[in-house]
Amino acid sequence: MRVPVGPVMNSLRHTPLHALHRELGARLVPFAGFEMPLQYRGGILAEHRHCRASAALFDVSHMGQIMLSGAGAAAALEALVPSDVRELAPGRCRYTVFTNEQGGILDDLIVACEEAGRLRLVVNASCRESDLHHLRASLPREVEVRLLEDEALIALQGPKAAAVLARLVPEAVRLRFMETGRFQLPDVACRISRTGYTGEDGFEIAVPAARAEALFRRLLAEPEVAPAGLGARDTLRLEAGLCLYGQDIDASTTPVEAGLGFVVGKRRRQEGGFPGAAIILRQLREGAARRLVGLKVEGRQPVRAGASLADAEGRTVGRVTSGGFGPTCGAPIALGYVEARLAAPGSALTAVVRDRRMPLRVVSLPFVPHRYRRQGGGA
Repeated sequence: MRVPVGPVMNSLRHTPLHALHRELGARLVPFAGFEMPLQYRGGILAEHRHCRASAALFDVSHMGQIMLSGAGAAAALEALVPSDVRELAPGRCRYTVFTNEQGGILDDLIVACEEAGRLRLVVNASCRESDLHHLRASLPREVEVRLLEDEALIALQGPKAAAVLARLVPEAVRLRFMETGRFQLPDVACRISRTGYTGEDGFEIAVPAARAEALFRRLLAEPEVAPAGLGARDTLRLEAGLCLYGQDIDASTTPVEAGLGFVVGKRRRQEGGFPGAAIILRQLREGAARRLVGLKVEGRQPVRAGASLADAEGRTVGRVTSGGFGPTCGAPIALGYVEARLAAPGSALTAVVRDRRMPLRVVSLPFVPHRYRRQGGGA
């Protein structure tokens, strides 16, 4: 995650929880046009470890929440993504990507089917305006495209998240991973999805902006819960092997190259009909020339995004896209693209950092096993 340095500009937007972040002593930084908490008083390392052991609370209201409404919404969206959307049942979520004609990824997103003809999209903050334009320019007029600016989004993540949420709304704990529903929390109705970006079990709660602070405070009052910022969110997702848009995936990378071929549904593999289908389907059949891999660094110095990768002969074969110290791994880790012949676990590579050559090895992803609740429950 690249966090800009320097003074925060007055033009930055604020989430509904901005005043509370200040009260909690957050270090605020510019991120995707918003002023967001990078960390709180305890620091990134403590927040990361707390999420792995207990329950961390994140403000992710900077993400774009977009509602598609209309009888043909699912079929229309399928013209822009490679996933099966028409078959997405009410109450189910699906991870997918917008693609371009070259097979590149314009953004990655979650699609939730609230009911027939009503889809909620959660898109990246840095892409929300371009995604809105893309949707409005591409979808038929019969499909309404609306940015949900009056809702905040809160993520409760960690192995004790379900136990915490069960005290407020026991019914929500019955959700399985990638399921969503409408629930009544104390004094407010909200949408809860069993999703997240940490590799841990957890929930994302869409709540009216006016009630977001009260809910955040209520959750923080539980003994297992502590606030966490963008810094811990980034180290957690890196250990989970989850891509960050703008670093690990972008308009020049295809889903197959990024290890996201699973987003292409079985029917879509047969029918095509999405941007870049010819390129993506050919890569699924024949393989891509490069692949995103996990990298374990020898020694203690992290390798950062942008470092070039070389093979045993010293030839440049790829580059690092995300890198840092993995607190749970206890070692530096990274994601990067390499030539397909070197993508197998065990392949030895060298990162070139300021003319210094650092050995590393390709490893299987994720670095830390996912702990999603696929059977529901968990409180």
